[in-house]
Amino acid sequence: MLTDRQRQVLEFIGNYFAQHGYAPKLVEIANALQIRSRGVVHRYIQALVNEGYLEHFPGKSRGLKLTEQFARIGRQGSIPLIGRIAAGSPIEAIPDQEFLDIGVMFNGPDLYSLEVRGDSMINMGIMDGDIVIIKKADSAQEGQVVVALIDGSAATLKRLHYRQDGQIELRAENDNVPNQIYSPDRVQIQGILSGQIRTY
Repeated sequence: MLTDRQRQVLEFIGNYFAQHGYAPKLVEIANALQIRSRGVVHRYIQALVNEGYLEHFPGKSRGLKLTEQFARIGRQGSIPLIGRIAAGSPIEAIPDQEFLDIGVMFNGPDLYSLEVRGDSMINMGIMDGDIVIIKKADSAQEGQVVVALIDGSAATLKRLHYRQDGQIELRAENDNVPNQIYSPDRVQIQGILSGQIRTY
């Protein structure tokens, strides 16, 4: 486990790589983190090498390389951003995947995220462009907001209602958007709304 100071050194090196495309010199690390001695920086570097986060090439002024283990740090607390979801008329489900880092609050093996397209859920505060956090599920209870796949190809975010006639009604949260009614064999539940993120 890294100490706070070792983590600061590692974060600085990672940010420097991201900005410049190459490693910082020891003196640059020392100056940026107000470490008085390059020898102390070298000890931090060696500790990070021993932990598997860096490779060090002695004799080179910028002889540091980030490892795959460092890359995995950036993916901790991340969940897949796998595509976009309609909050209006269903849209084609597009298989795609990036990673969205939102920390521990929404971290979990059964979670994924979707970017909302449309305004059919605005009455409950879900706006076009919001990110919704979905918990994987193949069934849901009455009244839950779900990701529903229609006819195996189009996905939509709606509130689930089981009608007395056996049909499934996907209810919008927008007075101007009609609800959608389908036979059960046309609807596949793919997840339940768990959270929401919005940036301004």
